[in-house]
Amino acid sequence: MGSGGLGSYFGALLAKGGTDVSFVARGEHLEAMRRSGLRIDGGPESFHLGHVHATNDPAEIGAVDLVMVCVKLWDTEAALEQLRPLVGPDTALVSFQNGVLKDSYLRAAYDESQLIGGVAYVATTVSGPGVISRTGPLQRLIVGEFDRGRSARVEAFHAAALAGGIDAEVSDDIRRAIWEKFVFLVGLSATTTTMRVPIGPIRENPQSRALLLDLMREVVVVGRAHGVPLPEDYARCIMTSSAVTDSRFAGSQVALSSSARRSASRRR
Repeated sequence: MGSGGLGSYFGALLAKGGTDVSFVARGEHLEAMRRSGLRIDGGPESFHLGHVHATNDPAEIGAVDLVMVCVKLWDTEAALEQLRPLVGPDTALVSFQNGVLKDSYLRAAYDESQLIGGVAYVATTVSGPGVISRTGPLQRLIVGEFDRGRSARVEAFHAAALAGGIDAEVSDDIRRAIWEKFVFLVGLSATTTTMRVPIGPIRENPQSRALLLDLMREVVVVGRAHGVPLPEDYARCIMTSSAVTDSRFAGSQVALSSSARRSASRRR
């Protein structure tokens, strides 16, 4: 649900790996997908899916095993109503949106038992109708049950992702994984929009670097106050990582989050 840069990219990889994928899209992008399929440029391998099932009406699809919610956060409530025909009694929903409030929208609309937690890392853009360009070096999906258990539905999605060439991981604490991305996302968005420069120069300047660190530390404090087991020095671990040094945040932070977690876990 939401076939922009994120949804189309990961949906295409899942389809390439053999999963039966339907795309809910709109406008010229939808028409191009219906006419010519979906092309993925960039990354280690460009490819073209000559035929994809794409529609703007979820009722044409019917109930599915899993819905990937990939719309922009401000479209969430409308999208959750629109996708109701996709949801049956055994359907799982997973949001790959940014932020820590995203799953609260899903909980307000659907039963808690139907929700899976998700985190996505990738740098993509809709470079033209029916064409997705990957602009960062890495891609990754993290999924997990909110009760921290291992379930057949999570294992099935993980296997499908791996079959499509996605760097996928099952988290034993998906809430923490969501906040780990949020820590840097807040620092990145606040500093780059305020200063109107990429993240690289911000990290290189001592004053702006200190501001970035302070912003991330504040998010860590808030997360810990909400009971999320973020290490106290998680923000510093991110800053000492060498992974994010330029504006390619979405792809680069995949490595950053992994190295920061390893560094932080040694201090617990």
